[in-house]
Amino acid sequence: MARIFGYGEDAFTLWALKNRKSDILKEFDDKTPPDCIVFYRPSFGRGDGAKFGEFDGIIVSTENIYLIESKRDNFSKSEKDTINLEPCQELRHSIFSWYLQHWDEEYTNRWESFERELGNNFQKNFKNRRIAPTGSLLASNLEFVLIKLQKHLGWIPAKQDIKNVLLFFYDKDKSTSPVNVPTGFTPVSIDYGQEITGNFISLEYLNEGKM
Repeated sequence: MARIFGYGEDAFTLWALKNRKSDILKEFDDKTPPDCIVFYRPSFGRGDGAKFGEFDGIIVSTENIYLIESKRDNFSKSEKDTINLEPCQELRHSIFSWYLQHWDEEYTNRWESFERELGNNFQKNFKNRRIAPTGSLLASNLEFVLIKLQKHLGWIPAKQDIKNVLLFFYDKDKSTSPVNVPTGFTPVSIDYGQEITGNFISLEYLNEGKM
């Protein structure tokens, strides 16, 4: 049995998605049982056009969908009270929220119909952007994630069902959690101070038996 240690923002995010989901849900008074669906760093391509990057995580409860961007204090003393996101990060949340509110299971295996019927609506909302083209890897990834999210949630989410989360990792003995975050985002701060060994966090044990 091998013990796995991780370093940095990605490792903290994976650890939180595995072990601290309740801290995130609690911020929204979400009383969902632990059987959430979780995506870790789902990718929707990089670049312009139809691609819009990857989230650090997505949690789907039976009440809401949580779209997560992660930040950390970099293991140093910090009293920064404001966290900013890049415009492309904020745009990512807007674009995926559009997909969540417009895609329906009737379009399963019929992405061409979805593109044809809603492509103009997408471009009206996002200038110089286009909906994921039929047959692309992006369309395939989006369809997979959208099917999983909608089936677990049980309905097509409205705007109020989609929560933008800025997940901030800090050591409360060294730094403080941010007070100001971009409009439309809810800060959720998680103290890692008692969870690390050196600057590494333990993620899990791996059984090395035969496959």
